[in-house]
Amino acid sequence: MAETSSSIVASEVDQFASHAGDWWDPGGSEAMLEKTRDYLKKFYPGLAIAGLHSPPFVSYSDINNGTEEKIINTINSSLPSIVFVILGCPKQEKWMAAMRGRINAVMIGVGGALPVMIGEKKRAPKWMQNNGLEWLFRLMQEPGRLFKRYMTTNKLFIWIVLKEYIRIKMLVPLGLSKKT
Repeated sequence: MAETSSSIVASEVDQFASHAGDWWDPGGSEAMLEKTRDYLKKFYPGLAIAGLHSPPFVSYSDINNGTEEKIINTINSSLPSIVFVILGCPKQEKWMAAMRGRINAVMIGVGGALPVMIGEKKRAPKWMQNNGLEWLFRLMQEPGRLFKRYMTTNKLFIWIVLKEYIRIKMLVPLGLSKKT
C-alpha cells in the first residue's frame, strides 16, 4: 500500500506518543487546531504538544509579513522533535524550504491529513487507498478547492496518464505500440 500523509501522520503520532516526542503544528484554522489538541489529549495522553499555531490565510508571497521571525523563535524555543506543517500544497513545501536551517526540528508537510485524523474529513475507502486513488477521493470531497490545484500542479502527471491511455486504448490494438 502506498504511504500517504494520512497514514504517515497516524504512524508518526503513534511513535511520538510512545517515545515522548514533542509535537509542534503550524497551520490550519484555530477551530481545527483546538480539535487537534482535544484529539491528541484523548488518544495520546503521553504526547507532549509543544505548540499549535494558526497563521493567517494568505498567499505564500504574503506569508512573511513581519511575523516569520516570531514564529521561528516560538517554534525553536519550544524545542519540538517534529513539526507537522499543514498549510496545504504548495504553500507548506515552500514554507518548509524557506525554514530549512532556521527551524531546529524535523518538518513534515502533511496537508489534509490532520483533518482526516481528527475526524473533520473522511478518509478514502481502503480500496482507493490501496490503489493510489486517495487524491481522487479528496477531489470528489472538495472539487471547488482542489480542482484548480490538481490541474495546475499535476499537469505532467495528467499528460503522462493521457499518453498512456491513448497508447493502450488506441495504439496497441492497431499494432502501433507494444503491450507492456
